[in-house]
Amino acid sequence: MQDKMPIAIVSDLACPWCFIGKARLETALANHGLTERVAITWLPYELNPDMPEEGMDRTAYLDAKFGPGKRREIELRLSEAALESGVTFNWAAVKKSVNTRMAHMLVAAASTVQRGSEMKAALFKAYWQDGRDIGDLDTLVAIAGEQGYDERAARDELANDELRETVIGLEAHAQRVGVTGVPFFIVDGKLAVSGAQTPDVWAKVFAQVLSGAA
Repeated sequence: MQDKMPIAIVSDLACPWCFIGKARLETALANHGLTERVAITWLPYELNPDMPEEGMDRTAYLDAKFGPGKRREIELRLSEAALESGVTFNWAAVKKSVNTRMAHMLVAAASTVQRGSEMKAALFKAYWQDGRDIGDLDTLVAIAGEQGYDERAARDELANDELRETVIGLEAHAQRVGVTGVPFFIVDGKLAVSGAQTPDVWAKVFAQVLSGAA
């Protein structure tokens, strides 16, 4: 295979299954010696596009979405699913459900210099493991600085209306083509994989694509 195999990943940073799905895919790629043979593109999706810009209390949000008192049960199920992926969640630190529009803009900006995956990883860690508010402008600028970007330039990008409209357009396109949940993967431009699939499922996907049967 001369060229890198493209994998487009539609995901939301506020989606714990997207964090797990990323880890599972990376494990599968490593298992098959494909880590350096794929080109990953991150596409934005907002599970909660109507989330207030300042976010909201996470327990209140989960109570409203799933019913009162469900948070512990949900988090236990996610922790069990994440265990074999090497992902850990610091539930006590995650105080807020966040608006992820600006975080997606930061990933899009990083993607223009082929560093979208690094920024995505940093933001997943910042939110799910460090409990940082990735809906907050100053927090996002600080994270960009930690990743080696000029903070003033990052602040300018996060105020860029053209970049914001690009992210909104990509989200709308995902919905138009039928993406109703995330994570959602498009492999080699032709094979769709929905959900945080395990490495054994990915093994079958890779075999299908590399054999030309997809």
